Amino acid sequence: MLFKEDRSENAVATASSRDQHAKALSFVALHKAPGAFVMPNPWDAGSARILASLGFAALATTSAGLAFVLGRRDAEGLLTRDETLANAAAIVEATDLPVSADLEDGFGRAPEDVAETVRRAAAVGLVGCTIEDTTADPRQPIHDFTLSVERIAAGVAAARALPFPFMLTARAENFLFDRPDLDDTIRRLRAFDEAGADVLYAPGLPDLAAIRAVCAVVSKPVNVVAGLAGQRHTVAELAAAGVKRISLGSTLARAALGALARAGREMRDRGTFDFVADALPFADANALMRSRAQADER
Repeated sequence: MLFKEDRSENAVATASSRDQHAKALSFVALHKAPGAFVMPNPWDAGSARILASLGFAALATTSAGLAFVLGRRDAEGLLTRDETLANAAAIVEATDLPVSADLEDGFGRAPEDVAETVRRAAAVGLVGCTIEDTTADPRQPIHDFTLSVERIAAGVAAARALPFPFMLTARAENFLFDRPDLDDTIRRLRAFDEAGADVLYAPGLPDLAAIRAVCAVVSKPVNVVAGLAGQRHTVAELAAAGVKRISLGSTLARAALGALARAGREMRDRGTFDFVADALPFADANALMRSRAQADER
């Protein structure tokens, strides 16, 4: 007797839930394995497929990369939650890898806003996210300590209510907003640790000594962003300092924009097209954009 594949809405939803659960377990395992791993940041579905083809084990979105694609400035609260989650959903759909999303400040000041953002993130297939302690207010760019901790605690509670392990990364943003206070940064990260955050992250730490100081006083995995100006630490150096996860933030998006700008300047100033030597061949790019369904058919 032949059985037809069940393509009902409930069956598809169940299969999707199993897929998300498996990705979540894989993502957790990466943080428990020895050494450090690199989690690059695509800015759309196409860049996600290219990075997945190179063998990375997980991906993360980038708010700055998305802002630049949309012709907007970053870190000014110009992206909406709906836009951010739609971009994340497209990246989730593009590959079979676990995806964590940059959800900025959680799209609201109140702890309840952060909790709702976490729930909606899970609903689009994500298995993790980052939440910042920023305000999008240049006059007072960082939330006060108590509210910052309450916001992370609310996000953690929402994550723990999900039927799979959703990893919440708590970010302390002092060093990105001209507040180079390592003591306060560590105080915040330790409080986020105690509030239940799964990963801790302080972008912009000035050197390996500061990174080592953070890693030494928290119990959870630490994420460090590579590619910021003046920092060229290797994976081996960061792993030796105690780092578990290395993300790229907007670096890859900016690298792509840099290539575009260089090509434009060459055409404008020299009237040549030598930049095509570094372009991904059309056939290769076209092949990488095969949908997951098409790939399964092969």
